[in-house]
Amino acid sequence: MNGINSGDTTWVLISTALVMFMTPGLAFFYGGLVRRKNVLSILMQSLMVLCLISVQWVAYGYSLSFGPDMKGILGNLSWAGLRGVGLDPNPDYAGTIPHQAFMIFQMMFAVITPALILGAFAERMKFSAYCVFVLLWATVVYDPVAHWVWGVGGFLRNMGALDFAGGTVVHINAGVAALVCALVLGKRLGSDKSMSPPHNLPFAVLGAALLWFGWFGFNAGSALAANGLAVSAFVVTHVAAAMAGLTWVVLDSFFNGRPTVLGVITGVVAGLVAITPAAGFVTVGGALGIGLGVSLICYLFVSVIKVKFGYDDTLDAFGVHGIGGIWGALATGLWATKSVNAAGADGLFYGNPVQLWIQLKAVAVTALYSLVVSYVLLKLVDKLIGLRVSDQEERIGLDLTQHRESAYTLLD
Repeated sequence: MNGINSGDTTWVLISTALVMFMTPGLAFFYGGLVRRKNVLSILMQSLMVLCLISVQWVAYGYSLSFGPDMKGILGNLSWAGLRGVGLDPNPDYAGTIPHQAFMIFQMMFAVITPALILGAFAERMKFSAYCVFVLLWATVVYDPVAHWVWGVGGFLRNMGALDFAGGTVVHINAGVAALVCALVLGKRLGSDKSMSPPHNLPFAVLGAALLWFGWFGFNAGSALAANGLAVSAFVVTHVAAAMAGLTWVVLDSFFNGRPTVLGVITGVVAGLVAITPAAGFVTVGGALGIGLGVSLICYLFVSVIKVKFGYDDTLDAFGVHGIGGIWGALATGLWATKSVNAAGADGLFYGNPVQLWIQLKAVAVTALYSLVVSYVLLKLVDKLIGLRVSDQEERIGLDLTQHRESAYTLLD
């Protein structure tokens, strides 16, 4: 185990735990926003993806994502079952930590990405269909895109696309799939009239707080070392989230007459999404610009554009993660600077307009691939076992019809 740095290893292991903590955080965030009859279904889906994708990652997902390259498209299966993934460092990815530490850190990204999608189809998808779709999507969509962007030999990586912690791989990828899910499954019953407000906003605030906390591992951990770059990523992550939350509160107050709790947590999450691809490449000034911009764009999208087009993205998974991820990836092409990370590139505002064009191409390729393949997978699962619960089951709620459990017991 020559070359292992104990400080780097400790930080990556802590970051891995932080990122793992984000999936239960997401469960509480989403769970608080749905109706009370569906809260357990959200928690169950989130926990199931943690179990299911962890096993998939060990079996073959890690090898497809980061294994030896096949024509810039996919890793081969030589690392399947973690064969050859031991305790010595792999210098291609992280030369100062055990290879297994890098593997399990990346596992937590693979876990939370498909979990993000469930925000779009909450309250209406069969649990069995969800499990099959998530497994197929992780294999056919997430793993290839992760290789394109992060894997040695991946064609988007070789093109020079910058994605420090997953704006493209995680948020655009999942956000576009979320939009496809919302369109394919159709609207919830009664959504054309009026829907119940979030059943438990304190749950949602707790979830947002856990996400904010875990995101420091998500972004700063992606430095893969306990160094100055990790510190910079940590600082800009917090600043962007704070700026985005503040901006959303101002927009809420201006357009709705009062600030809302739902608004501030939505803004914070949007800011975290947007800073993710840029965290290792931008200054604090860039983070402020990214946080301001994402709330302006996402607020417009969820308040105006979604309403105009009339699709039912239950918890704005596309409006926050998809749109926020697109803005963050493009903003990286604006504010990236080698003064923060010499291994990165300068963006448009630092004299290199080509980087913005590269970012735009990476966004387009990822979005198109996720859109087409997610649609095909949904149609396949629908044909095999059916995607949507019956109208009667939807009216009763997924907690009782899918799991025979209730989140709340009322006592006389």
